Amino acid sequence: MVVAEDMRIIRDELHADAVRITGGVPDRLETAARHAAAVGLEVWYCPFTHDLTTDELLEFLLDAAERAERIRREGADIRLLTGSEISIMTIGLMPGRTLAERSAVLTDPARVRDVLPGVQRRTNALLARAVDGARERFGGLIGYASLPMEGVDWTPFDFIATDAGYRDAGNAAALPANLATMTSLGTPFAVTEFGCAPFTGAADRGSRGDIVAYDDQSGQATHLTETVERNEPEQAAYLLDLLDVYDSGGVDTAFVYTFASRHLPTSEHPEQDFDLGSFGIVTILPDGRTGNAYPGMPWEPKAAFTALAEYGRLRAGEPVA
Repeated sequence: MVVAEDMRIIRDELHADAVRITGGVPDRLETAARHAAAVGLEVWYCPFTHDLTTDELLEFLLDAAERAERIRREGADIRLLTGSEISIMTIGLMPGRTLAERSAVLTDPARVRDVLPGVQRRTNALLARAVDGARERFGGLIGYASLPMEGVDWTPFDFIATDAGYRDAGNAAALPANLATMTSLGTPFAVTEFGCAPFTGAADRGSRGDIVAYDDQSGQATHLTETVERNEPEQAAYLLDLLDVYDSGGVDTAFVYTFASRHLPTSEHPEQDFDLGSFGIVTILPDGRTGNAYPGMPWEPKAAFTALAEYGRLRAGEPVA
């Protein structure tokens, strides 16, 4: 199975010791987590849902806690996150029925100031219910993959985690001070997402390097929104540099986003080469093709994969070719 082999490669080739499993399909989330646990990876079990109501989200999270507990009782080293970015991904916490409507709120500073206190209050109330329910079902450590504007009350959690680990030209200077603030709170701090796309200038954009347009109905990629130059070394350098920043800054755990963006395959036609907008460290091949570096796998490594593998070997004390 591809997922099982992905997990083995993440452990053996990249020398990772933990993996964050995200998704909004319960069975697939559990299956991937089991494959990760089977190869000895520390599992961060992280529901990431889209356009659920608050009641639907709570039901999903409590079900996830039960699934994670079953895996934990089988001997896995597993942590549970009570969702990701729920203020913007969930219906009922921020104004707007769709993600696009909710995201638009954040582009209007005056409106953000008006709605933010209520958003934070509702988000924390839902998280408190989720943590209480999760602790009744799950015996391991519990956290949440947050956004800064959510103003999360971390009191009921075992560790602090943020999806806002991306560095860009606008926040680079402030990043060390921001890390110092978070790591000084006396609670373990994790960066649950950081990365960039493999094109020239993507490092300065960080999380804002999305250059792929999607069909409103199917959700499938349709075209690139701009012409860019492939630059895999820039993506690789960005990841390695931030790993050093996080290591020196006292971050306990940091997760590269992401291993594979399977919805963004490459193409021989430049305007359809969605891999240019993929934050994945492997290139997804089109039309069911398989690669050469790892026969049978539907991807080929990018420069970022090779750089992270070397980084992992150095950290593990293994010789580097």
